Amino acid sequence: MEEYSYVLSCNNHLEGTRILLRPVVLSDAEDMYEYASDEETVRFVFEKHQNLEETRRNIANYFMKEPLGKYAIILKETEKMIGTIDFRVKKENYSAEIGYTLNKKYWGNGYITEAGKMILELGFEKLGLERIFAYHDSENPVSGKVMERLGMTYEGTLRKNRIHKKLYVDDVHYSILKQDYLS
Repeated sequence: MEEYSYVLSCNNHLEGTRILLRPVVLSDAEDMYEYASDEETVRFVFEKHQNLEETRRNIANYFMKEPLGKYAIILKETEKMIGTIDFRVKKENYSAEIGYTLNKKYWGNGYITEAGKMILELGFEKLGLERIFAYHDSENPVSGKVMERLGMTYEGTLRKNRIHKKLYVDDVHYSILKQDYLS
């Protein structure tokens, strides 16, 4: 993991065509709270935040405590933080998981696809991973469309795989292999 940590540290700021990926900082709290307090935006991911202080604490305790692979998605044009993308490396099998959340005001513009492509490049070309995967709640098929646009292949649905907000959730799994990414 040490080598992965070093490479992630050296790549904590990534630049795309329309967005930047960089570590989440406390000054992102207002932008994050804008979407983290909206039930429609976060219903498949986490409990909505009740106040700005909760968002600040989340940033400190989750994003800043262990920042490697956790990126704020920033619009280059306005410098507004519009979401996050996480990249969790699984060293033992040369794989990683992607997870993301985006402010609903920016849905349908390809920002998560752009961020995801940047993460795939980091994972396959700089970290030398063999597989990158993601999953979504079966009630959120739009997230699956993002995974397909990233070139991921549907692998299957795990029924009643976890409990979210006191309900069983079916998780739909996707992945992409290095050989498919490079072809």
